[in-house]
Amino acid sequence: MPASAPQETQPPSAPPAASLRRAVGIYGAVMMGLGSILGTGVFVSIGIGAGAAGPAVVLAILLAAGVAACNGLSSAQLAANHPVSGGAYEYGYRWLHPSLGFTAGWMFLCAKSASAATAALGLAGYLLHAFGASAGIVPLAAGTVVVLTILALTGIQRSSLANIVIVSLTLFALLLFVAAGLPLAWRSGVDHMQPFFAPTAGTSKLSGLLEACALMFVAYTGYGRIATLGEEMQEPRTNIPRAIILTLAISMTLYLAVSMTAISAVGAGALAAATLQQNAPLETVARGFDFPGVAILVSVGAATAMLGVLLNLILGLSRVALAMGRRGDLPPVLARLNQSQSTPYAAVIAVGAMIAALTLIGNVRTTWSFSAFTVLVYYALTNLAALRLTREERLYPVWIPWIGLCSCLFLACWVETRIWLTGFGLIAAGLLWQQIARRLFPHPQIPR
Repeated sequence: MPASAPQETQPPSAPPAASLRRAVGIYGAVMMGLGSILGTGVFVSIGIGAGAAGPAVVLAILLAAGVAACNGLSSAQLAANHPVSGGAYEYGYRWLHPSLGFTAGWMFLCAKSASAATAALGLAGYLLHAFGASAGIVPLAAGTVVVLTILALTGIQRSSLANIVIVSLTLFALLLFVAAGLPLAWRSGVDHMQPFFAPTAGTSKLSGLLEACALMFVAYTGYGRIATLGEEMQEPRTNIPRAIILTLAISMTLYLAVSMTAISAVGAGALAAATLQQNAPLETVARGFDFPGVAILVSVGAATAMLGVLLNLILGLSRVALAMGRRGDLPPVLARLNQSQSTPYAAVIAVGAMIAALTLIGNVRTTWSFSAFTVLVYYALTNLAALRLTREERLYPVWIPWIGLCSCLFLACWVETRIWLTGFGLIAAGLLWQQIARRLFPHPQIPR
């Protein structure tokens, strides 16, 4: 697609006057990416994917990683050229059209709020199951969201430090799970990996695999937090692409190791059943290992992972809400920063309230499937914006965003029909709200 000049309605490249401080280096960015990915993706969604495709979820993890890599590189070069808060919402405004920019931001808010609710429910499920309880998942999930919202209000530096501790504990728990499960996986792996394509009843092998690809793609999209926080990154043109690539490589390796260990040990069917019944599949699998105490440590690792996902999603979502408030697509109060210009406090509070409300759904399958569709639309628009980069702005070959765009649109078609229809209904509702907002908030902080 040929590059074109920016439209007159698009903002300048520089961030607005009231911008956030650049306080995040490459190490902190990678840990934020891992904190966003290694949570629901590894502790819950692998079980959901196994229910859709059977042992072939391992193949889905590889295919989804390829799609995520193309999307990640598109996000990286956009963020390097336009390092402000907002991610694809800002890219859509700058390189596409205001309606497409709004749709990207709206889809991100919908998708990642659902992902955050899934993480909160997964956290509650692991904790309660570890202590032999089954009731109280929703109240515990909502309470956790409130606590992490308060932490996010303390600023990006304290949040980043807390995230590093959380991710370190999570990595230790995952490596321990793989090491402890290898003996059982070695003994049972041949039987449990056959038949390789074993989708749920009523679906074909191909449709089951493609649905699993769509579900697992969402498990990688935490790298988007790095781009979304671009306004707070040090040396963004260099550090953002490096951080995204490192984050995806580490995540894919861990996903493959954990999924092959879990499925080889107990089978895809048992893993999927544990996901739906207890929201704690890896802890259930670890109970069958030969090493005592591993299940408890996995539960602790899962809890820290979900905390990391929640914290990073609150940070990322609030930055998108900040950008939308600046333009008047959401109430301008969301663009307010605290005195040190380290936190968009109104946006953080609003995002926390929205996530807490979504935990009332109480079903991880529904929240994760909805997130899959909406995030695929979001990244399709990201790739479309990357196609509009000029030769001088482009960091990678043009075929990368083309593969990312086509893959996102294709995989979105394999999500459940009811989720698909709900997603398009939300897009229509969002565009209607945008027209109303333009009349309610006619004086945004930066020009449209």
